[in-house]
Amino acid sequence: MELDHLQTFADAAQTLNFSETAQRLHTSQPTVSKHIKELEGELGVELFERISGRKLKLSQQGRALLPWAQQLLRECNRFHELAHSLNDRITGTLSIACATASGKYLLPLLAARFRQRFPEVRLFLKPCSPRQISADLLNKEADLGIVSFENVAEGLSCQQFFVDEVVLIVPARHPWAKRYIIDPDDLLAEPILLREPESGTRRALASALAAHDISISDLNVLLELGNAEGIVNTVSTGIGVAFVPRVTAKTAMRAGIVSEVQVNGVHIERKICMLRNSLVPLSRPAELFWGFVHDPENVDILK
Repeated sequence: MELDHLQTFADAAQTLNFSETAQRLHTSQPTVSKHIKELEGELGVELFERISGRKLKLSQQGRALLPWAQQLLRECNRFHELAHSLNDRITGTLSIACATASGKYLLPLLAARFRQRFPEVRLFLKPCSPRQISADLLNKEADLGIVSFENVAEGLSCQQFFVDEVVLIVPARHPWAKRYIIDPDDLLAEPILLREPESGTRRALASALAAHDISISDLNVLLELGNAEGIVNTVSTGIGVAFVPRVTAKTAMRAGIVSEVQVNGVHIERKICMLRNSLVPLSRPAELFWGFVHDPENVDILK
C-alpha cells in the first residue's frame, strides 16, 4: 500500500471532488482517479459513490476506512519528524496567514526571533481575510492562522495568541490629549476615522458603544480606511480621532505624534487566536511555532 494513495483518499474524502483534490495535491485529476482506483483494487472495496457529474460521496466502506487512513498518515508524519529531530536539525517551511491588524505587527517580530532559534526554517507571512484564512487552513495552503476569536470556523482548533486592546487615539495637540479621559457622548460631534464595516475592530467598537446607547450611525464619520496603519498616520497629521488596536499605535505614541485617551466606561478587548487544521498533523516547524509564541522570552512582544 502506497502512502500517496492514502493521502489522495484522505484529501478526496474532504473535497468530494477529484478536480479539487488534484489542486490540493498539485497533481492532475487523472492521477487522483488512478490512485483511488488502485487503492480500491488493492482493498477490494469501493471507497466513493459517484452521485452526478463530478460530485462524490463516501461509501459506507469509505467512511469506515477513512479514520484509519488518517491515523496511518499521522503516524507516518510523526515518524519523519522523529527522524529529523534525531539529527537535531529543524528544517522546512512555515506559512502563517494573518487577518488582524495587531497580528500583522507582532508576527514579524516573533518570526524574526523564531528564525534566530531555527535558522533553517523558511517563514512565509500572508495577510488575508478571516474567511480566506479558514479556507487556506482547511485546504492545507497555510500551516497556521491568526484571527479574532469570533472568526474560528468549524474544523479548526485554536489557542489564545494574545489579548488585543482597542484604544482611542487623538492628534498630539488635540484638546482631549490633555484631558486623558472623556465621556462617550463627547464622541458624537468629533470627526472620527473608522475601519471598514467588515473589520473586527469596528464590530468590537460598535458593541462597546451600544452599551452607552450610541450607534456607529450616530458618529461624525470623517473617513473609512481599510487598515489601521493608514488610520494612525491620518490621525498623526491632525485629522480626526480613531479607535485602533494599541499595538498599531505604539510607535506613534512613543514619538509623541498621537496620544491615547480613555473613554469613561468603554473598555474594548478582543481575543486573538492562533488556528490550525484539526484534522491535519502539524509539521515540525508549525508545531514548534505553536508552542514558541508563549515562550517566556516573548512576553516583551505580546504584553
